[in-house]
Amino acid sequence: MTSSAARPGRPVTAVAHRGDPYRVRENTVASLRSALARGADVVEVDVRLTRDGVPVLLHDATLKRLWRHERPVLALSRAEVRGLTGGGVPTLAEALAATEGHRMMIDLPGSPDVRAVRRVVGAVAEAGAADRVYYCAGAAAMLAVRAADPAAEIALTWTTLAPPRPVLMEAIRPRWLNYRFPLVDRALADRVHRDGRLLSVWTPDTRRAMRRLLAAGVDSITTNRIDVLCATRASAAAPPSDRPGPRG
Repeated sequence: MTSSAARPGRPVTAVAHRGDPYRVRENTVASLRSALARGADVVEVDVRLTRDGVPVLLHDATLKRLWRHERPVLALSRAEVRGLTGGGVPTLAEALAATEGHRMMIDLPGSPDVRAVRRVVGAVAEAGAADRVYYCAGAAAMLAVRAADPAAEIALTWTTLAPPRPVLMEAIRPRWLNYRFPLVDRALADRVHRDGRLLSVWTPDTRRAMRRLLAAGVDSITTNRIDVLCATRASAAAPPSDRPGPRG
């Protein structure tokens, strides 16, 4: 699959975590649009299924944190979710339409079964968006994605410094390894690149952490503060003479 994603030596990809959650409620169409308006290269969303098998944007298993309803989304129909949230929880199809022309990273939280993964991958295909979507989650979910779409672009989320086993990498064939940002340094970035893969990290929200990761050579940063990341990336790329000097 041809991708516009970053490669070593190219600008780091700026990924908006659940949209622009510091300003607009996460995983909503308005949040995705806000992130894109502030310079995001990619919007990251979380996708779960409703009781009737419709992929919708929601990170948590229930509606409690964001919408003050304790019922699990898996126990609700799409129509019930719409009614309880005033239409605030979009379907994946609606989110793909709203971000047409832009890249999207789909996270599969929890432990989605094969049926759920197939539904999500199928919805992407039905929307004609397979060439601009990639997937991230742990090994079990990514194995299911690979089975559903042999051409899918995958970012395998990995939570330890011990490298994934070769047999797992051969089965999943990830383009990216996706790490929590405190684990990442130059040595890890070099190892990932030597193995022919790209390195993505999540979710630094301070300029200091972003600058450290840019210097370490990562290829993609997922953040809740997309405007801060875009400004930090631009500053890091500017010639020394164009960078802001010390005050006073």
